[in-house]
Amino acid sequence: MKHFLHDTDLSVEDITQIFDQAALLKSSRTSSQPPVLKNQTWGLIFYKNSTRTRISFEVGINELSGNAIFLDNNSIQINRGESIQDTAQVLSRYLHGLIIRTHEHEIIETFAKNASIPVVNALTNFLHPCQTYTDVFTILEQLGKGSLASLSDLEGKKVVFFGDTACNMANSWILIAKLFKINLVLCGPEDFRPKEKIISFLDNQNMDSGITFCSDPKAAAENADVLYTDVWVSMGDEAEARNRINIMQPYSVTPALLKLAKPSAIFMHCMPTHPGMEVTQDVLDSPQAILYDQAENRLHVQKAILAHLAEVNRK
Repeated sequence: MKHFLHDTDLSVEDITQIFDQAALLKSSRTSSQPPVLKNQTWGLIFYKNSTRTRISFEVGINELSGNAIFLDNNSIQINRGESIQDTAQVLSRYLHGLIIRTHEHEIIETFAKNASIPVVNALTNFLHPCQTYTDVFTILEQLGKGSLASLSDLEGKKVVFFGDTACNMANSWILIAKLFKINLVLCGPEDFRPKEKIISFLDNQNMDSGITFCSDPKAAAENADVLYTDVWVSMGDEAEARNRINIMQPYSVTPALLKLAKPSAIFMHCMPTHPGMEVTQDVLDSPQAILYDQAENRLHVQKAILAHLAEVNRK
């Protein structure tokens, strides 16, 4: 059974096909969409609230002629102590796929181990692969000025991730950068360097675990192609909010940082944003900010991922 839990679960060839299909799905959305999920029902189990992730998956499943059932963890028996193992096996008898957004990455790993249907990672505290696939797809659109550039065009592009470089988005960017030979620079406070878990994961994948970390935001931003940031206080970290905000303040993406990047540089953020914290309103209002393109492309890329999983698991 083919699952999508990590950015590296699919080959470069698979990703190329997914991006090509995402571009086709995007361009033909108003005319026709392939009924690749016809007569299928996919479940969405969300332990964490969501706007973009939930809506893009539900709409995407419907547009591919499937049915979506949303389940928060309070509406199923897991909340009352039923095991993940039993839940995964029972849902496998009802559904054709599971999309899970949760806290501990081990939860989704356990679902996948016990399910006989494909499981998709819609976010864990370790990785967010649907977002990074979308980010790369969006960068390729920008490089191709509307049409997709070749994946090889990503090689050597400088992407700088500011803020909490130990978060799930930074971890996924580390993996995707290794796949496509992107020059990723992680820029944040020393106490928020990438953790041992992502380094061990790279080693287990036989990938170079060398990570470029810089604590100087001005040096990091110089000649960048992409400036990227995420929230400083993720769900589950609220108790640390005040301390995190104080420590992270020097890593806010400002117009001054954007000016140090290439004139063609773009600013990206997976949203939701907190203007005045990880990014200033001036940057968000800049034509270099492409957040809404990212947000829209979640729909198209995730549809292509679901279509790919449905096809390979039918074989």
